[in-house]
Amino acid sequence: MENKERLPVKSARVQRFAVYATVVFAALLLGFLPMWLVARTRGNERNAAQQALRLAQIENALAAATIQARRGDYEPARTAASSFYTNLRAELDRADSGFAEPSRDALQAVLAERDQMITLLARSDPAVAERLANTYISYRQTAGTLPPQAPQGGER
Repeated sequence: MENKERLPVKSARVQRFAVYATVVFAALLLGFLPMWLVARTRGNERNAAQQALRLAQIENALAAATIQARRGDYEPARTAASSFYTNLRAELDRADSGFAEPSRDALQAVLAERDQMITLLARSDPAVAERLANTYISYRQTAGTLPPQAPQGGER
């Protein structure tokens, strides 16, 4: 029983290498962690900026359609209006949409007017300019970029 096999004892060289490897790994982790946190923060900021840009592009497309229609340039207005409705639909379909839930429901009514607006613009109907302006005001109030206004004059 004295012939028991003993496990070989680790040499000092192997132990020293393991300690150095552990220290280097810990140092890399300490350097990586702050960079990862900064990168994550910057990524969140980028996502917020992209969301704000998408919302601004949607509003600008509708504003451009309204201005072009008032000037009598119905084909560019139709293109801009089509872009507005397409981008609005895409934004509402996103899981991380920039619109709150109550706004999403109200914007569905704006989307319901799409076919009528595009048809009126294709026909070069001058009445579409006023409808686009009303849609623009309604969109801004719904999206929260314009405070609601009290009815004026004969409006109720």
